Amino acid sequence: MTVVDAHHHVWDLSVRDQDWITGPELRPLRRDFTMKDLEPGARAAGVDRTVLVQTVTVPEETPEFLALADEHDLIAGVVGWTDLTRPGVAEELARLRELPGGRHLKGIRHQVQGEPDPEWLLRPDVRRGLAAVADAGLVYDLVVLPHQLPACARAAAELPGLTFVLDHLGKPPIASGALDPWASGLRALAALPNTVAKLSGLVTEADLASWTVEDLRPYADVALEAFGPDRLMYGSDWPVSTLAAPYGETLDITRRLIDPHDHTQILATTATRVYGL
Repeated sequence: MTVVDAHHHVWDLSVRDQDWITGPELRPLRRDFTMKDLEPGARAAGVDRTVLVQTVTVPEETPEFLALADEHDLIAGVVGWTDLTRPGVAEELARLRELPGGRHLKGIRHQVQGEPDPEWLLRPDVRRGLAAVADAGLVYDLVVLPHQLPACARAAAELPGLTFVLDHLGKPPIASGALDPWASGLRALAALPNTVAKLSGLVTEADLASWTVEDLRPYADVALEAFGPDRLMYGSDWPVSTLAAPYGETLDITRRLIDPHDHTQILATTATRVYGL
């Protein structure tokens, strides 16, 4: 069957530093990860389309990713970055679409998880930028922490014309085993029809050395109940996921967490529809 990996990254440290890769736990990520590294594992796992997602908040990265999508037929879409707080967001999105590979631009993301203001998404300048993303027919990926989920729900309610895609299920506290307040925040977001979520990044929220599939299952079950399979999609979160599991194992884990009847929907159909692949 067709499999879409709706969330992965690449980087070349000789082009640009990834300043978020700090500390001994992340040391294995402090090297280059390129499409040449990804493609063999993806093809072997049966993945035939991917979505390449931004990693740093610099304007140069998105044009590079769009050009890369032109060079690699595995990449079907790009979620890039632009500064939502600046005037002229609509013009910048139009400019990106005119660049080589611009047709691959499917969404925008910002590292909201790093913003000290838990209601950053609700700022008037950010809201103006989000409205421009909606007007451009793009989606908005949310990379947030559990305490930021209420602001995500408010933003989604205020902008019903914009599809919000929650990355990594909002980073639940799997290592601790706690469900709330993450679960209540997730359910409130899922109650809004213009929201979708990714079954991605779960293994790295668990204990990296000793996680099991059963550690992940309660969090996947909450997401399945809240969003349903038609609003969930699979993402590997490669190469960050390699801290806990090789590429093919992340896909196998997802298959084990969901009902076989939902495989086609979660592993391909939702991402294809939401990102317009």
